[in-house]
Amino acid sequence: MIAHNLVALPVVLPLLAAAVAVLLPPGRKPWLLATGIAWLVFAASLALALRALGGEVLSYPMGGWEPPWGIEYRLDAANALLMVLIGAVAAAVFPFAGPSVKRELGEEKSPLFYAALLLFLAGQLGIAVTGDAFNVFVFLEISSLASYTLVASGKDRKALTAAFSYLIIGTVGATFYLIGIGLLYALTGTLNMADLAARIPEVAETRAAHTAFAFIVVGLCMKIALFPLHLWLPNAYTYAPSAVTALLAASSTKVAVYLLIRFVYGIFGADFSYREMPLAWLLIPLAVVGLLSTSLVAIGQNKVKRMLAYSSVAQIGYMVLGIGMASSLGLAAALLHVFNHALMKGALFMALGALVYRVGTSRLHQWRGIGRRMPWTMAAFVAAGLSLIGVPLTVGFVSKWYLVLAAIELGFWPIVAVIVIGSLLAVIYIGRVIEVAWFEKGESDERCEAPLSLLIPTWVLVIANFWFGIDTRLTVGLAELAAQSLGGTP
Repeated sequence: MIAHNLVALPVVLPLLAAAVAVLLPPGRKPWLLATGIAWLVFAASLALALRALGGEVLSYPMGGWEPPWGIEYRLDAANALLMVLIGAVAAAVFPFAGPSVKRELGEEKSPLFYAALLLFLAGQLGIAVTGDAFNVFVFLEISSLASYTLVASGKDRKALTAAFSYLIIGTVGATFYLIGIGLLYALTGTLNMADLAARIPEVAETRAAHTAFAFIVVGLCMKIALFPLHLWLPNAYTYAPSAVTALLAASSTKVAVYLLIRFVYGIFGADFSYREMPLAWLLIPLAVVGLLSTSLVAIGQNKVKRMLAYSSVAQIGYMVLGIGMASSLGLAAALLHVFNHALMKGALFMALGALVYRVGTSRLHQWRGIGRRMPWTMAAFVAAGLSLIGVPLTVGFVSKWYLVLAAIELGFWPIVAVIVIGSLLAVIYIGRVIEVAWFEKGESDERCEAPLSLLIPTWVLVIANFWFGIDTRLTVGLAELAAQSLGGTP
């Protein structure tokens, strides 16, 4: 029973801590509070995920109101994987944020900044564990409003424009989602996800159900930044503070991908999504075009931060490919890549933040010879870059391998070619950075390594890229269990 009550803890802790952070004086205290909460959340998430790995489903009815009448927090293999991901990323990024944010923004607004960071964390975790479709919208708005604020806090004035674009597209996406949920409630009279899954087959042939499905899918695709609905993402990632970019890239779009999976497979069901509605004909072409086109755009970027932002859009294409294959193996591959991409992109953006800490810019031409000046920092970037490419013994290889197996299982050989070409394009844009950093001569060879307070969290995520690339029991086990429970084959 204690474990069931603990399901609410990772959401409640950062919500309460955000209110406390605002009251603290500027300086280290808000950062220390946020970091401590992040580690508590990670510990609780890991303990709960281990229960879910054993096949147990944990349920906590808020206020003692039993579902479907009340709001239920529900933890199974699919959202346990997501909860661990969010907790792990926060546990690495929050310690990194202290010195990074102090250098980039100063300490004057630190109470408000860390309050927003904690609200973002609470919103993301709330989306992960809630079993109520409307409650998803509430937490979606909490995390979105916090993320708009965090992006706007960037020191470049273009951060305000980036945050405004993000706000407009995010609001449209949330409105589409809300309209879809409203239609489902009118049809079924319930908002509980498990109850919705049981009642939708009775109304599956109605136009209202088809319309609700379309609104929800389009709204979530805007939140995911699926091509061509991705235009908000490059600027948001480029102009946000480095710690914020790392957090957004590692968790924000991944939560939206989880929601898409939950609705497509867990609520509407694979039969409805792929037979009644032609979802595969929408997702797979957009994923392929987005994967290849944004990888090509990334190659031409002169700002490394923007390069990695376009790379994130391409990597979303891999996840959507797995969802669109409509098989248990494809779904497991998509869930795996959600987890694995968070590790690789979180490590990349944190290494980039450490480089910007010393160099002051992410412009590639000003990184000449930086590999000799900051060898440990640049080595972290290269190691995470190898994972992004999909080199064996890294997490990137594991999820791409499962995607290839899923495509071969269905006879989708052109998709195998797309996955390989996408990896080769990643070699080019990561290779450009390596060439400039290690093989071109800079103005000085004087060592200026990033401080340990930035290096240690970065290398923790880098090591995780290799650890989970070698020992896949937790990630693959949870992904396969989640795919089986959601039912990946229509």
